[in-house]
Amino acid sequence: MCVWVCELLNFTKPGEQEAVRCDTRSQLMARGCLDDSIISPENSFKVVQNTPLSGSFNQRQTQQEAIQLAPQKVHLKLRPGMPQTFTLSFKRVEGYPMDLYYLMDLSYSMEDDLRSIKVLGAELFKALRSITEHAQIGFGAFVDKTVLPFTNTNKRKLANPCPKTEKNCQPAFGYRHVLSMTANENSFNKEVNKQGISGNLDPPEGSLDAMMQAAVCGSKIGWRNSSTRLIVLTTDAGFHMAGDGKLAGILQPNDELCHLDSNVNARNNEQDYPSVGQLAMQLEKHNIQPIFAVTSEVADVYKELSKMIPKSEVEVLSADSKNIVSLIRLAYDRLSSKVTMAHDDLPPNVRVTYTPICPKRGPAGEEEGVCNGVLVGQQIAFNVTVTAERCMREQDFTISPLGIKDTLKVTLSTTCDCECNDPQDKQHPQCNSKGQVNCGICSVGLVGRTCECSVGDKDENALRASCRRENGTECEGRGTCVCGRCDCHLTESGTSYHGDFCECDDDHCEKFANKLCGGNGRCLCGKCICNQGYEGSACHCKTSDDGCRTPGGSVCNDRGKCRCNQCECNEGYQRPFCEVCHGCQDPCQTKQTCIECLFQMGVSGKNCTTACMDSVKHKIVDMFTMTKKPCKLKDSDGCWITFKMEQLVGVDNYLAEILRNKECPELPNLYAIVGGSIAGVAAIGLLIMLLIKMLIYLKDKEEFKKFESEKARSKWAKVSS
Repeated sequence: MCVWVCELLNFTKPGEQEAVRCDTRSQLMARGCLDDSIISPENSFKVVQNTPLSGSFNQRQTQQEAIQLAPQKVHLKLRPGMPQTFTLSFKRVEGYPMDLYYLMDLSYSMEDDLRSIKVLGAELFKALRSITEHAQIGFGAFVDKTVLPFTNTNKRKLANPCPKTEKNCQPAFGYRHVLSMTANENSFNKEVNKQGISGNLDPPEGSLDAMMQAAVCGSKIGWRNSSTRLIVLTTDAGFHMAGDGKLAGILQPNDELCHLDSNVNARNNEQDYPSVGQLAMQLEKHNIQPIFAVTSEVADVYKELSKMIPKSEVEVLSADSKNIVSLIRLAYDRLSSKVTMAHDDLPPNVRVTYTPICPKRGPAGEEEGVCNGVLVGQQIAFNVTVTAERCMREQDFTISPLGIKDTLKVTLSTTCDCECNDPQDKQHPQCNSKGQVNCGICSVGLVGRTCECSVGDKDENALRASCRRENGTECEGRGTCVCGRCDCHLTESGTSYHGDFCECDDDHCEKFANKLCGGNGRCLCGKCICNQGYEGSACHCKTSDDGCRTPGGSVCNDRGKCRCNQCECNEGYQRPFCEVCHGCQDPCQTKQTCIECLFQMGVSGKNCTTACMDSVKHKIVDMFTMTKKPCKLKDSDGCWITFKMEQLVGVDNYLAEILRNKECPELPNLYAIVGGSIAGVAAIGLLIMLLIKMLIYLKDKEEFKKFESEKARSKWAKVSS
C-alpha cells in the first residue's frame, strides 16, 4: 500500500524526484523516514442504523415492520485500493406474510386445469396457512394479444374464440386482473368459479405481458410492503417475447408501466411484448419471485427462462393441474431456504465481494453470495468486502437479499487528500523563504489563478499554446491552463480528467450488462483494464480457452486466437475451431513440387528441405487410411503420383499419404505396330483387288447378256427370211 511522507523535510536528495515520497511504509522507513512522519490514511466504517433482527412477525405488536437484515445503513470512507470488510446479518422471520398471485393461462388447452383449480381453493389456502397465518391470494388470467396472427380477429371468433363453436367461451383477451390480494377463501373461490376458458391461434401465449402488469401494478394487485411476494404462472405453452409484436405490426416497445384500466391491459395491442431482461429487472425491483408451474412439454423452455430470472423456480404440472398445491409448497420451500445477497448498480470503479458464513454456503463471489438450506429463525451472515479503485465523490448503493424487501444502504466516499500537518509559515526557510511547505514539498508560486505564477521570459500566448494538443482546444475544454500546464476539471461522477491535456477520463469505457467494464475491471483513459481472470474489450469474459480447445488439445488449431472463450480465426478459416479454410489455396496444387520430391526421396534419398520447407510430413503407403479426397500429379517421367493430404495443427503444416506405386502409361509394341501396319496394308490391297475383280465380273456379265441378246435376235431374223 502506497503512503506519503508529509512531515519530514530534506527527505529527497538533490536532483531526486519528489515521487519517491510515495512508497510502502517499510521502504520509506528504510530510506530514513520516521514513522510519525508517514501519512497513511486508513479506512473509516460507521454504522448509521442497526435495528435488531426480529424473531417472529406479529401484526398486532406495533406498526414497525419485521426486520430480517442488519445493519440497515452504513457509511464507508475508503482509501482507493484499500478494501474494507464488514458483516451483514440475515434471519428468516417466523410467520412472515406471504402474497401469492395465481396467474393462469385460460387458452382452450387449459380447460381441464381450470376445472381443477376451481375445486382446489380450500386446499390451496390450507397449504399457505401452514406456512404463515398472514397469507393472501390474488388471481389473474391471460391468453394473448387480440390481433392477427395471434388471435382470429373475425368478430364472431373474437366473441367466441374456442375451436368448437358449440362451447360457450369467454371473449378473447390479453391479460385480466380478476381478484386483488385477499385472505378471504370464499372470495377467491367465488371469483375463480366465474372464469371461463378462451382461445387464440398460435401456441405461444402472452405470459410475459401478464407477468409484467402483475409486477408493476402493485397498488391494484394489492402487494403488501412487508411480505414474501410470489407469482405462480400456470401454462402448457411457451411465451411470446420482445420482437414478436412486429408480426402484428406492433413496433412500440414495452414501456414497463402499469396500464390496467377496468382490470384489463388497456395497451395490450399497442405495445410489444416485454423482453426477458425487462421482466427480470421489474420482478427484482419489486421483490417478486416467480414459480413457473408448467407441463412437461414446455418444462425445458421455462428452465432456460428461469436461468435468466433470479430467484425463480420451475415445477412440472400434471395434465389437469391437480398437483398444483404440492408444487407451490415445494417451490416455496426451495425459494425461501436459499438466501442470495446481491447489490444494485455499483458506482464506477467499485468492487464488492460476498463471503457467506453459514452451514451450506456457496463460494465467495463479486456478483452475489449464496446460503442454501436456511431454516426459519436461523441467523446467517455474509462478510461484505468493498473496494474503491479510484477517487470518487460520495455515492450510494444498496445491498439486499433477492426477493426480500429488506435492504442495506451503503454510503461510500473516498479519502484522496493527505491530511498533512503543514507549517503555517508561507515563507518557510526550507523553501528559501519564497514559498510554503505542502506535505514536505516546497510549493513556490504555483497558484496561477491569482497571478503568483512566475512566467519568466515566456509570454501568456506561449504558455497557453503549451496547453493545446496539436493546436486544438485548450486543455481539450476539460481544464484550465495554469502557467503552461493543464489543471483538469472534475467529471460528472466526481473523478478528475487527467493527462497532459486533460484528454483522458475514466467514466467512458465500454459497458457490459449496463456496467462499466462489465463490473470486472476499471476504466483508464477510455480503455478497460480488466481484473485478473477476465478479458475482452468490456472485461465481459472470464479468461478461459475451454471453448477453443479441439479434441486434440490445441487452441483454435493454432490458426487463430482465443478471445472470450471463442476462436477468432486467421483470415479465411472458419469457426468454431478454425479447421476449414474456404478461401485458401488447395494444398493439392501448392504442394505438388514437395510431394514429387518426397516420392523420389523414398527411392533415391533426395533431400526435400528446400522443396517442402518442413511443412509436410509424409508416409509412403500401399493403401490410403485418410478419408480425404485423392490428389494426382504428373511427374517428369509422365507418370501419375496419387496422394492425400490432411492439415495438422498450425497454418502451413500437413501430413501426406503417398501411394507407393505410381501409374505410368505402357510403352508401345513396335512389332505389333509394324505387323499391324503390314497386315492392314495387305488387307486394304486385298479388298481393293476383290473390289476390282467384282467390278470386272459385273462388267463381263453385263456384256455377256448383251451378246446373248444379239445372238437370239440374229437367229430369229434368219428363220423369218
